[in-house]
Amino acid sequence: MSPDDLLAELGELATSLGPAVRPAGTEELLRSLTETARRLFGAAACSLALLTDDDSELLYTVAAGEGAQDVTGMRIPASQGIAGWVVQSGQPIAISDVASDPRFSRQAAEQTGYVPQAILAVPVQAGDRMLGVISLLDRDPRRPGAEQDMALLALFAEQAALALASVEAFSSLGRVLLTALAAAAAGDDLAQALRRAAGRLPAGGADADLLALATSFAALARRGAAERRLALAVLQDVGDYAERRSSRLR
Repeated sequence: MSPDDLLAELGELATSLGPAVRPAGTEELLRSLTETARRLFGAAACSLALLTDDDSELLYTVAAGEGAQDVTGMRIPASQGIAGWVVQSGQPIAISDVASDPRFSRQAAEQTGYVPQAILAVPVQAGDRMLGVISLLDRDPRRPGAEQDMALLALFAEQAALALASVEAFSSLGRVLLTALAAAAAGDDLAQALRRAAGRLPAGGADADLLALATSFAALARRGAAERRLALAVLQDVGDYAERRSSRLR
């Protein structure tokens, strides 16, 4: 195996293990952000929708308040509705009467069981990259003007972006690791080899099945020693079965 192949393999292994070593609680943090925002603004609901990998859809990842259970997991085209307008334009928006706004998708709202009268929405961004949108439905009408609350909601969007950036770093841990090693390498040849290896890693990260396995093991690790031993025993049995099956096919 050439040095480049070895480095690439190490990078793929690191990426596969990334979800297992990622700090727990990211989803809980995002859910807490939406609930805190909902309470602070006295709103009926607050939701966070994230762009899918190909930027074609918005996936409602977490939500709090009215319709939260139905909206969580819902997908809409990234060009649809007020949330779609926000991610396409990169601009925040405040609408006091959504029924009169042509960008409002009443059909999507009805799927959640709650149709708002007013919406405040701001983009969630990491640098120049658009990640999604955080939306606030029917905030307390006694609050001051929308411009002030829009700036405040943007702070929640920034915190969500930081949490999501951390998740992404662990999901592409191999590329991050090799790039960092290249920056610290003393020799030009080693630095170039590390950069080549990082560049060869797939943009989407490791194999989806490996990512799912790593995430499952991370969840089991937080359960306790007994669960870890059981998982290890099952994995060893699967490995033994695969080895025996492979031997019979030779």
